[in-house]
Amino acid sequence: MLSSNCATISIGEFKSKLFSSDSMNILDVREIDEYREGHVEGSVLIPLGILPYRVDELEADKETIVVCRSGNRSMEACQILKERGFRRVYSLDGGLISWKQA
Repeated sequence: MLSSNCATISIGEFKSKLFSSDSMNILDVREIDEYREGHVEGSVLIPLGILPYRVDELEADKETIVVCRSGNRSMEACQILKERGFRRVYSLDGGLISWKQA
């Protein structure tokens, strides 16, 4: 069930955070084949379907940016993370499609 309480982060905001912060999680929730085709440098791949079982691999106290193809799976992942105690979680607006266009 998707919730609208997951904030999004614009491509521009994300780019500036990438260059100014080294203390954030970049979580890619796509499938491995999609990840191999291209991804944000420094991101960690945990496909959405197994995220609930691997969420402890991420640091909950860090800001977390969730990336998928277009923004749908990242919203779902965002909700999972919030339910597990993550507070600063954002979905990349438009996903990797928008990232590649920028």
